[in-house]
Amino acid sequence: MMKRMQAQGAGRPGQPDANATVQMGAAGQGNVIKLANIYAICDVDPNYAGHIIKGYPKAKVYSDWREMLDKEKSIDAVVIGTPDHNHAPIAAAFMRAKKHVYVEKPLAKTIHECRKLAEIAKETGVVSQMGNQGHATEGTRRTVEWIQGDVIGRVREVQLSTNRPMGFWPQGDMKRPAGMTPPKDLNYDVWLGPAADKPYNPDTLHFYWRGLWDYGTGAMGDMGAHIFDAPIWALNLGYPTKIQATSAPYSTDYMPLCEIVTYEFPARGYMPPVKVTWCDGGLRPPRPEELEAGRAMRDATYYGDKGIITHGSHGAMPELIPADKSFTGPDPWLPRTGNIFEDWIDAIKNGKKSCNDFSVSAKLTEIMLLTNIAVLNQRANITLEYDPVNLKITNLPEANNLFHYEYRSGWTL
Repeated sequence: MMKRMQAQGAGRPGQPDANATVQMGAAGQGNVIKLANIYAICDVDPNYAGHIIKGYPKAKVYSDWREMLDKEKSIDAVVIGTPDHNHAPIAAAFMRAKKHVYVEKPLAKTIHECRKLAEIAKETGVVSQMGNQGHATEGTRRTVEWIQGDVIGRVREVQLSTNRPMGFWPQGDMKRPAGMTPPKDLNYDVWLGPAADKPYNPDTLHFYWRGLWDYGTGAMGDMGAHIFDAPIWALNLGYPTKIQATSAPYSTDYMPLCEIVTYEFPARGYMPPVKVTWCDGGLRPPRPEELEAGRAMRDATYYGDKGIITHGSHGAMPELIPADKSFTGPDPWLPRTGNIFEDWIDAIKNGKKSCNDFSVSAKLTEIMLLTNIAVLNQRANITLEYDPVNLKITNLPEANNLFHYEYRSGWTL
């Protein structure tokens, strides 16, 4: 049993001594890391997660996270690496039990869930973190410092792109595979969680779920946190007021294979309005005229009135267009942390706020999730107008039905 601080005002709920080891639970085959003692592991499929479970022979093993939460009172914190649709119910339950939570990106599947998780984190005072590794990288911080240091002047346009889902998981205009009996070792009921009770098929699990409307959030849910995060931070973006989308065909089961989505963000203080364009499925925005022949497009490009900055996924290695090898940028001024997981553990031990807690990551995820709402409403042939204060699309009331969905009986947020 770990040592705890007993003095009044020692910090947040469940805060251990700064020199103690954090007792960790892990829900879902995901980020199980050596900076804490892995006290318990939960995965619905012990065969699929067996290689991770074997690495922690002393850890208690569960197939239902609710049982782990009920029985393992000494857990201080939990890492949640399940499919997207299970993130919010698990995180909410552990936070209400005063456990610190680390949730893989995207934070949640619906906008309502994002708002609720941010609310619960604030109410309970636990240390929360979304596992968006890029938020802690040197490249992202340099991008923020360059943009806010006026290296390229006022930015009015940003273009973002990814090759996902191309070659990674199935999406497109196709039907869900036929149902079959689940393997006896798979806790399929817990895997479904709050989602509709639909038949099991192995081709809807284990990363294939990303392209299904019922479980995943598509290419944006997978890569948006890694690519959209730096622009939101660097440009101090709030919520977009307008969103529109066009895409390849899709079905009632699967998301489109590729899409283009545009967002309009209002002015912020001295910063002008910004148009952000997102492309996925291997689509790329037009090459800047200033980009040298033979030089590949990268995942993010910022157009300022004095120049252009580009960087890769996770904010990697910002550069100028055209290239300038002698450029070093302004002196660093943002604080540097360890990686995103180290930052979370340090915040738990020292009673601090983590760098990407839910007050930050819920907004990022909400902007990401507006993408799928725009895609599903593209046939209305209008630009959606978003009111983030009242949480609604003002010019297409039926679109508001997509802010959440009815959970399966027995599951709550």
